[in-house]
Amino acid sequence: MIDARMIDVTTPRGTFKVWTRRVGDNPRIKLLLLHGGPGFGHEYLEAFDDYLPAEGIEYYHYDQLGSFYSDQPEMTDDMLELPRFVDEVEQVRRALGLDRNNFYLFGQSWGGILAIEYALAHQEHLKALVISNMVASFRQYNEYAETVLMPAMDQSVLAEVKQLEADGRWEDPRYMELLIPMHYEQHILRRPYAEWPEPLMRSFEHYNPDVYVPMQGPSELGGGGKLLSWDRTADLNRITVPTLTIGARHDTMDPKQMEWMAGQMPRGQYLDCPDGSHLAMYDDQRVYMTGLIDFIKGVDAGTIG
Repeated sequence: MIDARMIDVTTPRGTFKVWTRRVGDNPRIKLLLLHGGPGFGHEYLEAFDDYLPAEGIEYYHYDQLGSFYSDQPEMTDDMLELPRFVDEVEQVRRALGLDRNNFYLFGQSWGGILAIEYALAHQEHLKALVISNMVASFRQYNEYAETVLMPAMDQSVLAEVKQLEADGRWEDPRYMELLIPMHYEQHILRRPYAEWPEPLMRSFEHYNPDVYVPMQGPSELGGGGKLLSWDRTADLNRITVPTLTIGARHDTMDPKQMEWMAGQMPRGQYLDCPDGSHLAMYDDQRVYMTGLIDFIKGVDAGTIG
């Protein structure tokens, strides 16, 4: 069963509509997918469409406010605060009728930040949590970029990228010309850019910079913006629902930190994708999807918890 639906959400700037689409029908397992970005939309998560339906998992694609399929109001400062994003997820949960008996929450990249924040605010409504390709603080994200990823790059190319950033030339075609082979094809998705999957390219085509840049910052080599001081490392032990963290060897995030996160949560476990990058659901797909499905089914069966 596939069912698309627009949901009203209230915000400091009024009421707007966000887009959701249900796939499948399982009263015990309802998985809400939080996409990355912010502002990138659900489309790259269509990778799940090839796996979850056959496993009987009901799941929901969802474009957060400001993303392509949802309303795109002016994203003023009060619209770009983490508590507002969390409240939006809670409004979507209520509208969809998800509860602690069936509500599995998945977040990838920025969606992982949002999933952590939601769990810390509302875990009484959760059955289980999945944090994919996201560490627990922007400090860790930036330290890994500066101490591991950047030193491994061609230093002359890196110097040119940094000069473009220093000059504020984010829109210069040369910026992405350098970053695609040096960074994107190494740490975002490990295949030639010309072969990147069509759903992912739609996400890039439709992304909203008015959401992404103020939150994440304009640099593609690290994080900044409103999320720069975000840090939940000391709060992970408060997340008591069964939780899976997913990391990948070639990710922009430190896989050792994602494994460490699982150890901080009373019911955490870690899935490693040895051939994957930030989008391991594509470049280490078998390991990623098998591990995710096994976790969800294990929680449902009571063998994980």
